[in-house]
Formats: sequence, C-alpha cells, structure tokens
Amino acid sequence: MRENVKERCSEQVQDFTKCCKDTGKLMVVKCQKENSALKECLTTYYNDPAFYEEYKMEYLKEREYRNTGIPTKKKLQKLPTSM
Repeated sequence: MRENVKERCSEQVQDFTKCCKDTGKLMVVKCQKENSALKECLTTYYNDPAFYEEYKMEYLKEREYRNTGIPTKKKLQKLPTSM
C-alpha cells in the first residue's frame, strides 16, 4: 500500500528527496514546505475510503490461503547461511 501511494505522490517524494539531499543537516528547517506537501498527498490517499477498500480486498485475497491452504504468492525461500 505504501509503495503504491509513494508512486502516486512521486512528484512530492522527488521534491522532498532532492531538498533533503541538497540541504543536508538543515533539512528539518529548510524542507518544511516540501515535507508538508508530501504529508498532504500521502494523507489524502490514506484517508480515501475507496483506496482503503481496494487494498483491504487485496490483503484479504492474499490471506485466502488460510482457508484453502494454497498460497496466492510464492514466498522467497531463505537460503542457508554458511558459517
């Protein structure tokens, strides 16, 4: 969900990232405008009931394997680490 919202707010994410990289440690003070724009964009999607329902249904479909025993996504298997 977060990744999709970041894609939808990509312009604000890029502006904030650029500001932070350019200002360094002073980003807290100098990037307030970009930070506010990014928060506003993210909040509009997080508070949108249609957007929430879309991801709620996606999550429930992924959890369907608890009823069927068949996973919908293949999980990555961890390789054994060598010592």
